[in-house]
Amino acid sequence: MTDRESTPGEETEDVRDEAREVRDFWEGLGLPGLVDVHTHFMPERVLRKVWDYFDGLGELTGGIEWPIAYRADEDERLALIREFGVRAFTAMLYPHKAGMAEWLNSWAVGFARRTPDCLHTSTLFPEPGVERYVREAVEAGTRVFKAHVQVGAYDPADELLDPAWGLLAEAGVPVVIHCGSGPSPGKYTGPAPAAAVLRRHPQLRFVFAHMGMPEYEDFLGLAERHDEVRLDTTMAFTDFSERLAPFPTGLLPRLADLGDRVLLGTDFPNIPYPYVHQLHALERLGLGDDWLRAVCHGNGARLFGLR
Repeated sequence: MTDRESTPGEETEDVRDEAREVRDFWEGLGLPGLVDVHTHFMPERVLRKVWDYFDGLGELTGGIEWPIAYRADEDERLALIREFGVRAFTAMLYPHKAGMAEWLNSWAVGFARRTPDCLHTSTLFPEPGVERYVREAVEAGTRVFKAHVQVGAYDPADELLDPAWGLLAEAGVPVVIHCGSGPSPGKYTGPAPAAAVLRRHPQLRFVFAHMGMPEYEDFLGLAERHDEVRLDTTMAFTDFSERLAPFPTGLLPRLADLGDRVLLGTDFPNIPYPYVHQLHALERLGLGDDWLRAVCHGNGARLFGLR
């Protein structure tokens, strides 16, 4: 079941209609499907706590509610994202305290084994042993890391993380990092800590989540200065986010120029609107079909070596 209202017998038809709309979008661009670099799969009890957080987020968003659009069991969510035609997705998971990352990584190994269309995802935290378990994750075949500066409340430039960043830069493993100050600022959010990491490791493949919302221009600038830096579209440009942190229209030419390093991300299932709305929000930017094809499939396929 999803949070969106439906009566018995209607929901299956609603989901089928939405899936058809998503598929119409990418088929109309001549794509074989979508590559979504920012989706969340994690242990169920952890995910439920994440949903509890969003259920109470109105106080941080000026009273704007955040209903989870796809509040369903794991099997239902997997079936739905596949019905959308997402041919590769991630299991973005993240710790909020020391001692949690390695346990999450162990869960992610099993999830990746039973979910071949999921890009094996790992995470990290500034703590003793981080270099060891990051190395173990890389050796186990992880494809992408997730770092959440806001939730973890840590400085990404912490010296404890420095060996791990160096290892990931050398291995060429992308890191989707939430370090922008949306939906609420933290002690270490913003562009400065991320910039400090990139000064030490300029080849690190940071993917700035949410386009760096709301510090869009600063994070665009980091991508312009570092060839391996990318941004994901997660929640950016949607009606929901435009009310909270509108993307400046004057930055659109720079966004167009970075079209080879912008990746589709959605935050599925933790979004307060239908999945297809993220796609329509990208389309209405008016940056053209070639840009959309690159963002929705080509850039991610190239980054992860998908055929």
